[in-house]
Amino acid sequence: MAKKILLIITGGISCYKSLELIRLLQKQKHLISVILTESASQFISPLLVKSLNAEKVYTQLFSDNGIEHIQLTRQADLVVIAPATADFLAKMAGGFANDLASAVILANQAPTIIAPAMNTSMWHNLATQKNLAFLQQNELLYFLPPKVGLLACQEHGVGKMWEPAEICQAITSFFDILSLSNNQNSQHQNFYQKALLGKKIIITAGSTQENIDAVRFIGNKSSGKQAIAIANILHYLGAEVLLIYGNINQEIPHYLSTIQIKTAQEMLNTVQDNLENIDVFIGCAAVADFKVINPAKQKIKKQNQTNLTLHLEPNPDILHTVGWAKNRPALVVGFAAESENLVEFATQKLVAKNCNLIVANDIDNGNIFGCNNTDAILIAKEEQQNLGKISKQQLAICLAQKILAHFEKL
Repeated sequence: MAKKILLIITGGISCYKSLELIRLLQKQKHLISVILTESASQFISPLLVKSLNAEKVYTQLFSDNGIEHIQLTRQADLVVIAPATADFLAKMAGGFANDLASAVILANQAPTIIAPAMNTSMWHNLATQKNLAFLQQNELLYFLPPKVGLLACQEHGVGKMWEPAEICQAITSFFDILSLSNNQNSQHQNFYQKALLGKKIIITAGSTQENIDAVRFIGNKSSGKQAIAIANILHYLGAEVLLIYGNINQEIPHYLSTIQIKTAQEMLNTVQDNLENIDVFIGCAAVADFKVINPAKQKIKKQNQTNLTLHLEPNPDILHTVGWAKNRPALVVGFAAESENLVEFATQKLVAKNCNLIVANDIDNGNIFGCNNTDAILIAKEEQQNLGKISKQQLAICLAQKILAHFEKL
């Protein structure tokens, strides 16, 4: 469903990225209005922005249309400030309203996503940090903290704005989270008061690898895409997410806390080391069931090998260990990927591993690995919910809804 987004572009070198953001949002059928500050107009012109088919481009506080700053903020479903300069953050914190952009923000009652961009020294300056601390008290403001990287001034440090695709994904996740509730007021409240604020969540992701020799390993096709989708949603809901991951082929968002492992034993050890005071455990990783006994330290040569026998032993069961642990999280969620008897095997797993919920996936001859869609059934002790064929993003939303409902009952 198309949403009305008001994009405020302030005067930083990252302005050029905002043009790509407009294009990406338009591809999603959103209606984009743009405010260019005077300094932003030194980098990109109103005509250039208008040529991208933005709904309207505004530059002046006073116009023939009357009090536009009030009208603009009332019409928007979401306000996005990208880039947000140190100067504009200072204006926001100080309550200034001496141009159209600052007047809109002062009158704003719509949720607002802010993507700062500036020099490292400006970001670390005490004045900027005080402004940020003050602004973060506002429940309507959600910050996308700048990344570390090479800046326009050729210095390397924190201050780089998120890439347009990343901001677009954050906006998509925002609207996804709004869909968790049917009441519009509580929707905004869920997102900005961060319904899972203070909750600590561990998610395992990707596949583990078990060495055969110095080169080869036993693994599987898990991409990590589902786990990252879940981590994103829970992060935007305010949870403190730790992603413990093995082999994946997805880019991990920089704002997630991560620990990389290789083997099932390493994943178990890492989970146990971090399990204390965890509220939710989500075992999304495809953990190898077996490992090679005494893997070769050197590469096994195929010369003179007519047959090669691998001696295997079971790997530790991470989900079982967590489900029955003394410091078990309040909510334990497992995944079951099966090729047959899906409900039967998943239900057995639910009981045997003491889970609250199992996400049962039909592997569809291996086609679910790495793709954007899945076929899932949510299985709990009290009920089953057949989600059918849905996107992995939609499954992440459904799982977030279950987690929210669990803590609302407490």
